[in-house]
Amino acid sequence: MKNAPSDDLIAEIEKELGYKLPESYIWLMKRHNGGIPAKTAFPVNDSTSWSDDHIAITGIMGIGRKKIYSICGELGSQFMINEWEYPPIGVAICDCPSAGHDMIFLDYRKCGKQGEPEVVHIDQECDY
Repeated sequence: MKNAPSDDLIAEIEKELGYKLPESYIWLMKRHNGGIPAKTAFPVNDSTSWSDDHIAITGIMGIGRKKIYSICGELGSQFMINEWEYPPIGVAICDCPSAGHDMIFLDYRKCGKQGEPEVVHIDQECDY
């Protein structure tokens, strides 16, 4: 892929973030490096501020710094933690249609910064 992140860039981004990115995410980003998936709604058991039965994403953040919504871009993971007060539990990887009021994160609380994180939905309107 033309815009695939290099191994050197991935290592730099991991160092900057302070987290080891999951191999499955790296694999996907080497093929697409962000964008809008074909399926954007995912069923959930608990209601959210967005829906009673699902979460939705508007895109997956790619690995890099240049694109505004890449994980280290201007509106990337650290921006969401610093400006939108998301908890510092890991790395924001997907935005949602709520214009910043909910996000998808890689959650490293249980596994540590080098482990295999959980993927979690964080909803500001539901007290994070």
